[in-house]
Amino acid sequence: MHNLLSKLLTKRKVKHEELSAEEKQDFDRWEKILSSGEITVKKIEDFCKNQIVSIGNQMRSVDNSTQKNERLVTLYSVYSAILGLLSGPETEKEALERYLNDLLQKE
Repeated sequence: MHNLLSKLLTKRKVKHEELSAEEKQDFDRWEKILSSGEITVKKIEDFCKNQIVSIGNQMRSVDNSTQKNERLVTLYSVYSAILGLLSGPETEKEALERYLNDLLQKE
């Protein structure tokens, strides 16, 4: 168990076994977040892709208000922009390599 979570339970004088099903679910989610290790570019990329899928699923709902749809479009744009920034240097490198290879073949 992560040290922060252990301290929280101790401070509140609660044992993990005493938590309700909903509290255990939150607790387990927190444990997973805290134990996931170092943040990497790959983790950020995966997170953004998962958010885009989730947003896409929410956008398909016919029960959305205009305000909710505007928020979803904004979130979609932000996560797409982050993905673009993360893949930008690799895409630029590949384009430059193709360009230089083309120059070499033309000579």
